[in-house]
Amino acid sequence: MTELAIETHGLVKVFGKERAVDGVDLAIERGGIHGFLGPNGAGKTTCIRMLATLLRPDAGTATVLGHDVIHAADEVRSLVSLTGQFASVDGDLTGRENLRLIGKLFGYSGPQALKRADELLGAFGLDDAADRQVKKYSGGMRRRIDIAASIVVTPELLFLDEPTTGLDPRSRNEVWDIIRAMVGSGTTVMLTTQYLDEADQLADRISVIDRGKIIAEGTSSELKASVGSGSLHVRVMHRADRPAAKAILERELGVEVVEMVDPQGLTAAVEASGPVTRALTALEGASVELAQFALGQPTLDEVFLALTGHPAEESTDEEVAA
Repeated sequence: MTELAIETHGLVKVFGKERAVDGVDLAIERGGIHGFLGPNGAGKTTCIRMLATLLRPDAGTATVLGHDVIHAADEVRSLVSLTGQFASVDGDLTGRENLRLIGKLFGYSGPQALKRADELLGAFGLDDAADRQVKKYSGGMRRRIDIAASIVVTPELLFLDEPTTGLDPRSRNEVWDIIRAMVGSGTTVMLTTQYLDEADQLADRISVIDRGKIIAEGTSSELKASVGSGSLHVRVMHRADRPAAKAILERELGVEVVEMVDPQGLTAAVEASGPVTRALTALEGASVELAQFALGQPTLDEVFLALTGHPAEESTDEEVAA
């Protein structure tokens, strides 16, 4: 049997009266990208910190690349790397100085550290900013230099904890390309994110965590299939018409219709197109104008809503800092 990259059984972490992680079981194979999806405060970062040996579990067991995170912590640390939600490089140093310093801390000679720094600056498209202080970098550039710093010595397993939080769409796409390239070179990635489209784009398999518990796991397609074969998305032309549109859709479709974050949007899981046709005809008959409608596969957002009863964007209490 192939050794798992990560294996946990009943993993628990308690802060005061709060069970931030409440009996998490994971079995993550080597290779590819495993998405760890959940809203703020769901327990994602706490899990990552335990797996990276930065926090000691209160109960349960965890092994990373075959090594126990408690009894073989040094071995785990020698094989993994962690990029957190905030930049860990020194803003007063230049990009090249940061990477060179990290290389020397890992035992490279001066020339070797400089060579490795220049290799990474080129690979991450930071050549032109190599001699600029990191505090003068854009948000996307900071994330790139931070990820570069985490792979000065290429890890077997890389923990990426919400690496694109706060980035604009272009910078997010750049980080996604970097992540794919690292996996292509043999690194296993565990990616935590609250962005459903990010998990959809990158992850081979996804674990959904909510309030400290794993509530679902599978590929993106498997998770979507679990909530129905299709999904109707409707956007009314006038916001005031949404309550009437919701009532008509629920009557004609015979299912719950959910109000989206968009104040004019509605969505519902459907099994066949026949009721959808009748529902759209009923909306027209009631003079409810639509700005747009679409029938397609459920989104991960709808999966999360079906599993948890609240949208993934919901902001819960922040996890306790450790």
